Amino acid sequence: MSDVIKRYFAAFNLGDVESMLDCVSDDVAHHVNEGQIRRGKDAFAEFCAHMNRCYKEELTDIVVFEANGGTRGAAEFTVKGTYLETDSGLPEAKGQRYKLPGGSFFDMADGKITRVTTYYNLADWIRQVS
Repeated sequence: MSDVIKRYFAAFNLGDVESMLDCVSDDVAHHVNEGQIRRGKDAFAEFCAHMNRCYKEELTDIVVFEANGGTRGAAEFTVKGTYLETDSGLPEAKGQRYKLPGGSFFDMADGKITRVTTYYNLADWIRQVS
């Protein structure tokens, strides 16, 4: 399991959505920070395309945890990013840089991520880009 999570984050850092999609199940449940649950690879791909348009992010200091015989996992990391394009309902993008802690939680089945839930402090991010 931890290998899949590490591949997922390596692909994220490269902006490689196709490789991220290879890590998730067809019916993946993507729980977005302060947002709606998106279900399926198509919704996940749309979200990733949106994020890559609005943000350039790198995750560093990644620590992966595994539990329940490889069916559940988590990761803690630092998000270092640049705000590229104004995201709806958020402050105007002007190339602001930000850095904040984050975490993700995963469910796994058959070698694929079936659920990913990501958390970060939105108020902290807004303070940094405002």
